[in-house]
Amino acid sequence: MPASRLDRYSTVAIVLHWLIAAAIVLQILLAWRMDDLHTPLGFALTQLHKSVGITVLFLSLARLGWRLANPPPPMVGLTGWERALAHITHIGFYVIMIGMPLTGWIMVSASRIAIPTLLYGVIPWPHVPGIAELAPAAKTGWREFGHESHEWLAYGAYLLIGLHVAGALKHQLFDRDQPVLARMAPGAKPGRWFDPRLLAIAGGALVVLAFAEFLKPPLPASAPAAPTAHDEMEMDEAPAAKPASAAPAAGAAPAAAPAAMAAPQPLSHWAVAPGSTLGFATTWGGQAIEGRFDTWTADITFSPDQLDKSKVSVSIDIASIKTGDAQRDDSLPSADWFDAASHPKATFVADRFEKTGEERYVAKGKLTLRGVTKPLSLPFRLKIDGDKARMSGVTTLDRTAFGVGQGEWQATDQIPAGVKVSVKLTATRK
Repeated sequence: MPASRLDRYSTVAIVLHWLIAAAIVLQILLAWRMDDLHTPLGFALTQLHKSVGITVLFLSLARLGWRLANPPPPMVGLTGWERALAHITHIGFYVIMIGMPLTGWIMVSASRIAIPTLLYGVIPWPHVPGIAELAPAAKTGWREFGHESHEWLAYGAYLLIGLHVAGALKHQLFDRDQPVLARMAPGAKPGRWFDPRLLAIAGGALVVLAFAEFLKPPLPASAPAAPTAHDEMEMDEAPAAKPASAAPAAGAAPAAAPAAMAAPQPLSHWAVAPGSTLGFATTWGGQAIEGRFDTWTADITFSPDQLDKSKVSVSIDIASIKTGDAQRDDSLPSADWFDAASHPKATFVADRFEKTGEERYVAKGKLTLRGVTKPLSLPFRLKIDGDKARMSGVTTLDRTAFGVGQGEWQATDQIPAGVKVSVKLTATRK
């Protein structure tokens, strides 16, 4: 083996070193961009930050294992205090490279909102075993420990990176007899200010900087996929009213006799057909968000000719909420949002109906959501053709009146208070 190869790290160690260095710099820059975690971009950056962090953990463990199995080359030309400082710096780096992902993992696992981790949006990553299932007080303690430790390790990373870079530049630029950079960049000549390898390292740092600054990770999906069984339930537009006819001219044929009046509709029970949807729409940081509840039932007794005896009762399974993003969907049933553990069902009971126009009505009743009951009116259109009915309705409710959005999510600057709720259904007469 050539003597020059004895003075540098192995190829595996060199590759791992620069991969970890690039990932750490990327992590720091991503963290600086995560100034508002309540926006879709902040959410997406956080998920990417977690993914890169777990990647750093794996690379660091691989680097440590390789180092233990393949001792590094001797430090040539360094004084005793320089070698001691280098050893301390290396130990500190391993503590940070392994400790920061672990403390971040603890924070995520102990979060109040159970948001799953999908590495790069694809690979499921579990919580730390045992932490996610703890009581709220214990989880708070772990979350605070993870947060404080993560923060102090970040400060330590800034210090060690500064020392490491300053030391490498000092030996490369001013100490011609100490080939430190060449240990990780084979062929670098100490004393050269414009060594090609030094310039390549600087260029790589600029590429990572630009990548982190201009990266636009995929934002959370804005709507769930359409149901597998979906009927077209758009209501036909009512025909425009025709202007009144002028009096018939002399000699004209007499007008046709009025059509026979439609038979009164009996009070009937109606069964909701598959493909009916109960959805909602809002915005998050200006981005439109649509969702729906996949599991709900409706007990309908209705007749347009017996509104005083009509009644509708709807029960909604809160945990069935879908918005198109699995991580967001897992967080919505939490106590910060719908609190499905304490209030698994939402109900709407309407026992008063008013006719407002041709095939147009208003259902008036009460909505119970998250343990809060408030009056709610639902304007809707209804068309009955024999034993089949089609209905569509839209209303708006104030999520804050029901406590949907706790803590920092009570604010309405990112997610407005008003949420549009829509229902489209077909039903058959029982």
